[in-house]
Amino acid sequence: MSIGMPIGLGPLTSLPSSLSSLAGGLGSSSDSGSFGDVLKGAINQVSNLQGSAEAQVGTLLQGGNADMSKVMVSVEKADVAFQLMMQVRNKIVTAYQDIEKMQF
Repeated sequence: MSIGMPIGLGPLTSLPSSLSSLAGGLGSSSDSGSFGDVLKGAINQVSNLQGSAEAQVGTLLQGGNADMSKVMVSVEKADVAFQLMMQVRNKIVTAYQDIEKMQF
């Protein structure tokens, strides 16, 4: 194996589509339902990614037939999705606090 060659970058190409599906519905309200439904869907997707990563790590730790690079990519996808979800939550909290400060 040469040092300059990237290893296991194939699954990373699906990461941008996963992130865009998490953030995609937040801007369009007519096609995807209410804001709450979109947020619940995004939370469920993050939860599914984390569950999949936990299952793969568990299989790897038990000595199962798991590819280390696929497990690491799965863990990173779950981490990036969780970080994105936390940033969305922070923006929602900030917007709520700004609305609270308004005087009518």
